[in-house]
Amino acid sequence: MRKLLPEALKYRDKTEKELFYEYCQTRDINIRNEIVRRYMHLPEILSKKFVNRGVDYEDIYQVACIALINAVERFNVFERVKFVSFATPTIIGEIKRYFRDKASVIRIPRRIYEVYQKVNQAREFLIQQNKRAPRIDEIADYLNMKAENVLEIIESWNVYNIQSFDQSVFDEDNLELHETIGEDDDTFEKINNRDFLMKAMENFNESEKEFIKLRFFENMTQKEIAKRFNVSQMYISRLEKKTIEKFRLLLKK
Repeated sequence: MRKLLPEALKYRDKTEKELFYEYCQTRDINIRNEIVRRYMHLPEILSKKFVNRGVDYEDIYQVACIALINAVERFNVFERVKFVSFATPTIIGEIKRYFRDKASVIRIPRRIYEVYQKVNQAREFLIQQNKRAPRIDEIADYLNMKAENVLEIIESWNVYNIQSFDQSVFDEDNLELHETIGEDDDTFEKINNRDFLMKAMENFNESEKEFIKLRFFENMTQKEIAKRFNVSQMYISRLEKKTIEKFRLLLKK
């Protein structure tokens, strides 16, 4: 059984949630280290998924541990997301970026690499905060940079990493390059849109609800809907304008 250090003993009876709240308020490095200690099994488990791919396990494990620390730093305790759910994709993403960087044909200048890392971290934070992929200007505001500079860094990074999406990161390896490239996660935005739509529909009568279903979900034309409702196409056109205007008013509330 692993013996706890004296510093860790005073946190022994506190839950992870309590520690996160306390760390959020104090930013005490000892609390952060205690949280990291409790989750050290994550880097170990996730690193093992990438062994036998041309990189030493110890190197992968080190990257995973640093990613865990960064995940603790960036985790928003006030969001209804479990830390494991936040940390796991964060660690995997860092490991995959490490593989991608190792496989890069052209050496990336340190300045571009460091700034791009900041841009990427800002993007991940804003995704968690806003529940959607951030715009370039939002990333720029967060980093106190010009939007043009953020865009330039992203474009420069892409230039230094021009490779086939289908090629393997290493010879005789089944990890393809397209698997290591991040993408916008619109899950939160879809959830928000769905919640808004469900609440908004309560403000429409049955006829309007039927129109919305036919027009925007089944993609029927105004003429087809007019025939279905046994009314003129002009009536359906006015109904569509009225419906869209009602949605706009609801969005402003």
